[in-house]
Amino acid sequence: MPAKAHAIRRSTLAPRTDPFTLGVASGDPAPDGFVIWTRLACSPLDEDGRGGMADQTYEVRWQVSADDRFSRVVATGTAWADPSWAHSVHVELAGLEPGREYFYRFRIGGWYSPMGRTRTAPRPTELPGTLGFAFMSCAEYEHGWFTGYRRVAESEPELVLHLGDYIYEYAPHYFNAASGNVRDHTSPETRTLGDYRRRYAQYKLDPDLQGAHAVAPWLAVPDDHEVANNWAGLVPMKPDLAFPSRRDAALRAYWENMPLRAAAAPRSGFGVSTLRLYRRIGWGRLATFHLLDTRQFRDDQACGGGYRICPQALDPARTLLGFEQERWLLDGLAGSTARWDVLGQQVFFSQRDKNPDASKSTSMDAWDGYAACRGRVVDGWARVRNPVVLTGDVHSHWAADIKRDFDDPHAAAVGSELVTTSLTTGGDGADSGPDAHPFFANNPHLRFHNNQRGFVRATLTAAELTADFLTLHRVSQPDAEALLKARFIIADRVPGPRLSYLRPMPEEPVSPLV
Repeated sequence: MPAKAHAIRRSTLAPRTDPFTLGVASGDPAPDGFVIWTRLACSPLDEDGRGGMADQTYEVRWQVSADDRFSRVVATGTAWADPSWAHSVHVELAGLEPGREYFYRFRIGGWYSPMGRTRTAPRPTELPGTLGFAFMSCAEYEHGWFTGYRRVAESEPELVLHLGDYIYEYAPHYFNAASGNVRDHTSPETRTLGDYRRRYAQYKLDPDLQGAHAVAPWLAVPDDHEVANNWAGLVPMKPDLAFPSRRDAALRAYWENMPLRAAAAPRSGFGVSTLRLYRRIGWGRLATFHLLDTRQFRDDQACGGGYRICPQALDPARTLLGFEQERWLLDGLAGSTARWDVLGQQVFFSQRDKNPDASKSTSMDAWDGYAACRGRVVDGWARVRNPVVLTGDVHSHWAADIKRDFDDPHAAAVGSELVTTSLTTGGDGADSGPDAHPFFANNPHLRFHNNQRGFVRATLTAAELTADFLTLHRVSQPDAEALLKARFIIADRVPGPRLSYLRPMPEEPVSPLV
C-alpha cells in the first residue's frame, strides 16, 4: 500500500454490516506470488463514494491456502484498509511455490470475504505444457447483462486479461440503439474521485463480474472510458479545463479498484499523476505478456481525430506509447527468450483503411494514427519467435495478419492480431459472416469479423496458439450461452491466424462451447 498522506485513526473494530460486498480479486502473478485485493464497502453506492465506511483505517486479516477448505494455510497476515485509498487492500504475496493453484480470503471481525482462486506463474526456466487464458474488454453496464463474465469463469482459465473499458464514465441512460438499455448507471457522469469510486462499486456489485475476478489472476490495463472517451495524454476529446483533476481522480480510482501492485500506484509530478501500468508478466519459457498503456503517454490524435488522414499522422516523432514506454517494450522484445511474446493492449493494431481507392482513411485513435510508432514496434520484434497482439476497444471480433507494409497485398505476415469484441457495449449486435464488413474490400490482411458480444478463450502450447472467438446471442437478456463462432490457430514460427472452425449462420444449427 502506498504511504498515507496523513495520519489516520486505526481501529480493530469490525463494521456492523458486511464490508465485503465488492468481492475479491487477484492479479499480476509471479513465480513466487501474486496480488490479492478487496475493498471494504458496507454501503457501496453512497453518494460520497466512501462506501458507507467510517473515516478510519480498519485492520483486515488475510489468508492464503493450498486448498479451498483452508485446512492448509500457507500464508497469513494483516493489512490496513485506509480511507484515503477507498479502504482498498492490496496484499503482495511472495515466497510461495511456483506454478500452482492457491486460494485466498479476507476477514474483519466476524465477517469473511468470498473465497478467491489464483495461481503463481511457472519457474522462469520451465516450459509449461499449456496455458489457458481468456481476454475481454468493453463492459458498458447499461448495455447488457454481464453473463459473459460468468461464462469466462465457467471456462476456468488460468489467467484473465482485461484490455480496457472496465467501467464507462457516462451519465445514466447512455442510449444503446441496438437492443435498448437493460439497466442504468446510478450516478451522474463521473468527474470526481467520489464519482469514480461509486461507479466502480456499481460494476463490482455484479455477481458475474465478481465470479470472473474470483476464478483466476487478472492482468488488467485500462483504455479510455475508465477516464473519458478518447482522451490522449493530458488532452480530453472535448474541451475541459478540469480535465487534469478528472484524470487524476480516474486513475487513482482505477488503482484502488484493481488487483495491481504498489509499483503501479499513482505518482505525482509536474502537476499531474501517472500510474506505471505497463509491465511484463512471464509464464516460464512459454510466454511473456507485455502489458501496454496506450493512453497516458500518447500524443494527441492527429488530424483532428476521426478517420481523416493527414501528414501529421505519419510524423515519425509521434508516439502512442510515449518514448520511455516504447524503449521499455523494444528492450523487452530484444531480450526475450519466450516461445510466445504477447502484447496485451487496447486499440486496433493492424491497418483498417475505409477507402477502396488509393486515398486512405483510418482511425486516428488507433495505431493507424501513429503509423511510425507501430513500425518501430514491428521492427522491434524482428527476432521474436512468435509475436501476437491482443486487442479490445472496437466492440467486435477480428483476426488479422500483421505486416510491415499493409499497403502491399503480397507482403508476408510478420505477426498476428486477435481482437475481442465487447462484453456488452453496443448491445446484442448481430451474427455475421467472417468477411461481412466493408473493411475487407481493401484490407486483405483481415481474416475474420463478427459483430456479436462475447470474449476470446485461448490455449497456448509450445506448438500453437488456439483462439476461440465466443459469442453471446443476446446480452439484453440474462443467462445467454457462450457459443463458439470461430476458432483460429497460430502455429509456432508461422505468423498469422488461420481459420480452423467457423460456426454456420443462425439459420443453421449451432451448439454451445464446442
